[in-house]
Amino acid sequence: MEPPVFHVVWFKRDLRVRDHRPLWEAAQRGRVLPLYIVEPSVVQAADYEARHWAFIRESLEDLRADLAGLGQPLVVRVGEAVEVFQRLHAAAGRFHLWAHQETGTALTYARDRAVRAWAHEQGLTFTEYPQRGVVRTLRDRDTWAAQFDAYMTAPEARVPEAMPRLPNVRLGPLPTGADLGLSPTVLAARQPGGAAAGQATLRTFLAERGADYHRKLSSPLTAPDHCSRLSPHLAWGTLSLRQVIQAARQQRQAVRSWPPARRGGWPRALAAFESRLHWHGHFMQKLESDPRIETESFVTTYDGVRTHDAARFEAWQAGCTGYPMVDAAMRSLTATGYLNFRMRALLVSFAAYDLWLDWRSFHHVLARRWLDYEPGIHLSQVQMQSGTSGINTLRIYNPTKQAQDHDPEGEFIRRWIPELEGVPKAFIHTPWLMTKAVQQASGCRLGATYPMPVVDHAQAARQAKARITQVRAWPETQAQAAAVLDKHGSRRGKRRAQARHRPPPRPRGDVDQQSLPL
Repeated sequence: MEPPVFHVVWFKRDLRVRDHRPLWEAAQRGRVLPLYIVEPSVVQAADYEARHWAFIRESLEDLRADLAGLGQPLVVRVGEAVEVFQRLHAAAGRFHLWAHQETGTALTYARDRAVRAWAHEQGLTFTEYPQRGVVRTLRDRDTWAAQFDAYMTAPEARVPEAMPRLPNVRLGPLPTGADLGLSPTVLAARQPGGAAAGQATLRTFLAERGADYHRKLSSPLTAPDHCSRLSPHLAWGTLSLRQVIQAARQQRQAVRSWPPARRGGWPRALAAFESRLHWHGHFMQKLESDPRIETESFVTTYDGVRTHDAARFEAWQAGCTGYPMVDAAMRSLTATGYLNFRMRALLVSFAAYDLWLDWRSFHHVLARRWLDYEPGIHLSQVQMQSGTSGINTLRIYNPTKQAQDHDPEGEFIRRWIPELEGVPKAFIHTPWLMTKAVQQASGCRLGATYPMPVVDHAQAARQAKARITQVRAWPETQAQAAAVLDKHGSRRGKRRAQARHRPPPRPRGDVDQQSLPL
């Protein structure tokens, strides 16, 4: 077989030069063409939105500059992957294709399989490397944690020292969202993309912002500053999970040498943070091992149990349910692309239990709005919060109690629901209790300027719990739940569940990670 003329490094959800093994390996073997493909099928999918492309585009600009510093800037092409590679092969000859494995949707997995088949047909070598500690074709979940830790403790892949520029290669422009036919989204605020922004965010978290991470991650008032805000950078790969874990471990080691007065909350904060980085990989492995969860519940007896009410669904996605904390959370997410874990869980809980909506009918709304959308984590978490995993404790969040606990003064609510700005504190969490006189004085008329609650939470929660409990008692549900536990459950949780003959406990605290943001 003739040797390749050059080496193509295909960038996907790994938009960086640090800790990028395909880039390093390719650069050791010859001339490198770094390539990003803007795929219309991916861009127009139901889980994609203009905010994603805006972040990716900034990250590609940053990546192009970093690669230019090594000698060969990033090449960008628009088209379906196989078509782009076919044109490249016809124009430039044989190449060796390098990439990271991707744990994505059925669409991107089919794309990767099609590229692999095409390369085989052409007699081209396609080399893929794992990332994020996800193990492809994992045979036994009992071995996953050790493999994950071995991957995370291994040295980062080195950055190539130089990559000679390929002659006569058109770099290609970075299209705008309008070029791609994406409906524009106007955000009040959005995290910037790019590896430089990701590294700066990591530094400020480990040096300053993270000291109270474990105490302030649940409130939407404090989480934006005290959570790491690394989730979009992990989702789109401007930082590698290994970079973040190793940086956190180095900081934990440094903190141990500090005098007690200086340590403050850092030991607990960093331990909690690293634990959630582990859960990041744990949830991604579920989709890798069981891709059917994109379209059906872990325990399929829950499929078809719920109904769909279009009016309730529209109220939920518009942030007009009549429950201030639910509506403020949705409006905040829509305007910024970010929401802390507790509020994300509240949104899903309200949709799944109060409104009795099937997770498959609403998860794409959230996927489009999360700036840090990561399919593996998103699908697992939406199902877990909807009660269809079969192995997790049923959690039905009381929207009023969540508001009272995490926004006692109503500051977050007033920020995102201007209709309630003049409502007295006594009614900010329960505006439906206002008398007509209070409504008039506050400038908020229920049913006109702000809606009455679309459901009665207490009644809806009772009905949902009763129905879920009924389905859980079915023999088929219990058999499937046991199989899910064996295949996907954490090993510590599995041992406890087997000892107690009940579903395993959730990890202590919130599972606060991307798609449940770090």
